[in-house]
Amino acid sequence: MKTTFTKIACLFFLVSISLTTTAQDINLLVQNVRKKIEKVNDYEADGTMKTNVAFLKIPIAKIKLYFKRPDLLKLKSEQGVSFIPKGAMSLNLNHLFSNQQFVIIDGGTEKINNQNVRVAKLLPNDDNSEIVLSTIYIDPLNEVIVKSKTTTKENGTYELMMNYGKYISFGLPDKILFSFNAKDYKLPKGITFDFDDGANQKVKTPAAKNKKGQAEIKIHKYLINKGISDKNFQ
Repeated sequence: MKTTFTKIACLFFLVSISLTTTAQDINLLVQNVRKKIEKVNDYEADGTMKTNVAFLKIPIAKIKLYFKRPDLLKLKSEQGVSFIPKGAMSLNLNHLFSNQQFVIIDGGTEKINNQNVRVAKLLPNDDNSEIVLSTIYIDPLNEVIVKSKTTTKENGTYELMMNYGKYISFGLPDKILFSFNAKDYKLPKGITFDFDDGANQKVKTPAAKNKKGQAEIKIHKYLINKGISDKNFQ
């Protein structure tokens, strides 16, 4: 009888440990993600960007991506200009945490591409913050953000999907899929692109304003914590 009771007690204890481990405290998980991201003081990255905006034919471009803490970010194409929406700062995951005090709300668990993720909602304490709400989807095993959705006061809502490879220990993705409102897509003055019907004209059509745009960024190489001049952000 004692043996049976002991086995039941041990089984209950093991189940309790398992449940506790599975239900990792969301505050601790977010802080671990933040610590990993904050290991990166600066980086220079080489990659390509494929942009999909309604009615536009935009060729795949070779890009350079520069970052320097706390919030300097610059994306340049091989032509020396950037074709990105106003909310591109959300590409910088550090921006979610930098100089921000926020309340963390446990959003439970979800599945993304058959992967179990933890959901955390970050509500800034500062009423003047540009960010209204950030929802992050965390891989709890590797402690990285695989998806984020950021709602801002002025620039709408932006969504990131991220895949990781050899730079996962720094929380830096190899692939980023950035979704945004096409109406926020920023073109340099005088730049024109081909429409799908072959016409070459500036982007001012009402139809384009109501479409979603996407930018797929693939990073081939990062140079991390090597020091970057502020000139790269001018």
